[in-house]
Amino acid sequence: MNAPALPPRRPIRELPDALISQIAAGEVVERPASVVRELVDNALDAGAQNITLRLQAGGVRLISVEDDGMGILPGELPIAFKRHATSKISDLNDLESVSTMGFRGEALAAINSIADCAILSRASGQSEAFLLDGRTGELRQIARAQGTTVEVKELFYSTPARRKFLKTDATELAHCIEAVRRHALARPDVGFAIWHEGKVVEQWRACGSDLDRRLADVLGPDFLARSVAVEWQSADPRADGAGLEARRMRVWGRVGIPDAARARADQQFCYVNGRFVRDKVLTHAARSAFEDVLHGQRQPVYALYLEMDPTRVDVNVHPTKIEVRFRDSREVHQAVRHATEDALSAPRAQAAGAVVPASAIAATAVDQASSAPLWTQALQSTPQRAPGPYPSQSPIAFHVQESLPGQRVSDLAALWQPIDSPRLETQTAQAAAAPEGDWPLGRALAQLQGIYILAENAQGLVVVDMHAAHERIVYERLKNQWADAEGGGTSHRIASQPLLIPATFACSDAEAATAEAHADTLHALGLEISAFSPRTLAVRAVPTTLAQGDAVALARSVLSELEQHEASTVVQRAHNALLATMACHGAVRANRRLTLDEMNALLRDMECTERSDQCNHGRPTWRTVTVADLDKLFLRGR
Repeated sequence: MNAPALPPRRPIRELPDALISQIAAGEVVERPASVVRELVDNALDAGAQNITLRLQAGGVRLISVEDDGMGILPGELPIAFKRHATSKISDLNDLESVSTMGFRGEALAAINSIADCAILSRASGQSEAFLLDGRTGELRQIARAQGTTVEVKELFYSTPARRKFLKTDATELAHCIEAVRRHALARPDVGFAIWHEGKVVEQWRACGSDLDRRLADVLGPDFLARSVAVEWQSADPRADGAGLEARRMRVWGRVGIPDAARARADQQFCYVNGRFVRDKVLTHAARSAFEDVLHGQRQPVYALYLEMDPTRVDVNVHPTKIEVRFRDSREVHQAVRHATEDALSAPRAQAAGAVVPASAIAATAVDQASSAPLWTQALQSTPQRAPGPYPSQSPIAFHVQESLPGQRVSDLAALWQPIDSPRLETQTAQAAAAPEGDWPLGRALAQLQGIYILAENAQGLVVVDMHAAHERIVYERLKNQWADAEGGGTSHRIASQPLLIPATFACSDAEAATAEAHADTLHALGLEISAFSPRTLAVRAVPTTLAQGDAVALARSVLSELEQHEASTVVQRAHNALLATMACHGAVRANRRLTLDEMNALLRDMECTERSDQCNHGRPTWRTVTVADLDKLFLRGR
């Protein structure tokens, strides 16, 4: 057999500058929205207070960004279109602590290589403006107020193959608007206007430091009405002096209540030091904060802002500057998660004057499959038992009285005690002692079909799903007991059941390494996974509650979680899933008749229990029908 012929030798040579810029443009400029993002970045770095974007044909024919910033000096204009020319950084120290939106000096050169560009600028303190033609390099005087205008015409004219990949004008326009929207959410102190084909399509006026007003302008007043404020700050007490300041981290913004969740993740905005980013750490942290309150595969909505020392985050990761790398991703994850959880935990019923009418809430009619890991879904999907007789007992003192099928009570002895908590008892007593008019969820009137509690408050009629509400109360108290026991040094382990015949499966190198490294964590979760051969793992024990499930699928799911996330996070989620199942079995069932005192006791418990607005599966526990809604139903006042 003849050996294949060697390819002809090609000499190693330097590429021409024009080709280098076009290669760079392939990384920086994907579509007109990429150009808009880069030019608005530069305008913000120049200290602009008002930015106007003008587009034609969705940005393909024309992109013009006008600002009133500090401008560019005439002597610096010819350098602006050169590769790696920037005023943002000068050495490695500047690169490692970037505080500006742009810093590479690649964007203008890359854009100029694939389009017809021009810069018109008048610097502060200058009496004249100058126009630089990017194609010819000609510089001439022109009239303009202080600021800069960058015009980009006929995008991709020099690379027609790239132009064929663009979508319709309407689609490209939508992407350009979204690029400006992301900047607008981070800078309420700057006014933005977008024109397309001579008509204004979006305009957001500057509103100083009023972030809520900007959020309402950009995302709509409904977002503001159906979200809660986030304000969280941390500092490392072990740090000293400047170190303390360097370790400080602040998270603020707004997160939508679970009822405001959407089918798509199109209203999720994360910012790090004012820069919009897409980061798995931040996305997972925000999503994990909604685990106990979000139903099915619904996507939360939020606008979260993270402020931290620039030296602790690397923004020089991707040409589009939309990705970042954190020095301590665990710390960032915990900060965002705790900030979001704290904002969501307060029961909304406490805000007596902020009750959401039923007409303003889109009811979730179809249960969707959960997006949680398989092992979490399995723990939460234990079949409920048929309604049966229950002792006449107040919901305040109601507690889990029987174990799950096959569960060893001795393994979870701490959880089988009465669920009364001194803190919750005190809060309930205070709520019950308050004047009747101050009760957010009102006074119980009756029970409907053995399922719903009807109550009256200042706004109108409150309808409570008694099983869902009591399930959340029991669940939160079980979690508190588990946390108190762990704080006291008591270790917990999910009961496991050995398999008569171990379930084996072919594993990857990552799965084998994870199983070996996290053997103790797997043991705490009730799983025993060991090596059967270099490329095979054997599942020898599974949690008792999942003994009849697919052991291999369970093992793969847990190993995948452990590989991607912290072991402590996985263990906590597994514990919570088990406690949620126990709470479901321990909560008051449908068709149990409650006295008015018991109904009122349940309402008072809801008012002082965290996350009591949703059950453990994310479904709502109460709704309000206001008097205005009732008036509309009966045509009163017409």
